[in-house]
Amino acid sequence: MRYYSLPGFTGPQALRLARRDPPRPGPCQVLVRMRAWSLNYRDLLIAYGRYGPGIRPGVVPLSDGAGEVVDRGPAVTRWRPGDRVMGLFLPGWQSGPPGAARLAAALGGSVDGVLAEYVAFDEDAVVAVPGHLDFQEAATLPCAALTAWQAVVELGGLHPGQTVLTLGSGGVSVFALQIAAAGGARVIATSGSDRKLERLAELGAADLVNHARTPRWGHAVAELTGEDAGVDHVVEVGGAGTLRQSVTAVRTGGRISVIGVLSRGDGLSPVPLLRKALTVQGVQVGSAEMFRAMNRALEHRRIRPVVDAVFPFSDAPAAYRHLESARHIGKVVISADGDGG
Repeated sequence: MRYYSLPGFTGPQALRLARRDPPRPGPCQVLVRMRAWSLNYRDLLIAYGRYGPGIRPGVVPLSDGAGEVVDRGPAVTRWRPGDRVMGLFLPGWQSGPPGAARLAAALGGSVDGVLAEYVAFDEDAVVAVPGHLDFQEAATLPCAALTAWQAVVELGGLHPGQTVLTLGSGGVSVFALQIAAAGGARVIATSGSDRKLERLAELGAADLVNHARTPRWGHAVAELTGEDAGVDHVVEVGGAGTLRQSVTAVRTGGRISVIGVLSRGDGLSPVPLLRKALTVQGVQVGSAEMFRAMNRALEHRRIRPVVDAVFPFSDAPAAYRHLESARHIGKVVISADGDGG
């Protein structure tokens, strides 16, 4: 089988394609023939060695992928050959609140990921693919979709009439927009591109703000809410470079879900957080229990992921470069379909 590794951390060019025998499933494992994979901004950070300690040279990258079970260990009772499955970003987090042990081993970082033609998973480290999705769509769900789901639904308490602010057009933001809009929320979306804003409107955004033309976009967002003086919930993916404006955009008593580190900026004084009595919470993907709940909702609402571009497995570095260009809307996918070997 073919697989990729990162012997060094100099960016997409560091990816190395090699061959080895497929793994044999252990007694409680399933062997999955991977059919599609998707990238997250985290994968770029890892490729450049900017994700922090604990990433070992030679790691197999990527956390997100989908495929079909082709073999199973003798103790496996949950899956059979032919089942379509997706791996868990955090295999140790089955249910309940987050904890150090449950968050310790994220795929493609501290442990090997899934950018290989065959991967052995513990039987409780995969979930079923929603019936209405193909492999390429399903491959986008394990990190970005589940992160958005936890932020908007599990923690954000999504309900009709809520106002949710999403930033940009990356995977988490687009999923948050789709989930919030399907749940009856009013979504305000920002982007620095009018082309992208048009697409976000098609996906359900009710109001749009071009942050390139409106540097103080937090005030512009708050003004859109009228007497509410701010949104109920910000899905914050920018980090230090956008958090100050997000605090301006959210209402008193509102929530900011901190997810990404896409932009740099100065530190933020805690004073505005105190004055507005805000809930600011970090979000780390989600559990298997949340994943299954999200999949039921996606299937019920017939929500389909937005796939921006698809690259063949043999040219995975090109997918990384496309993600790095920031031209995409939604997710960048790698596919095994029609890519021999």
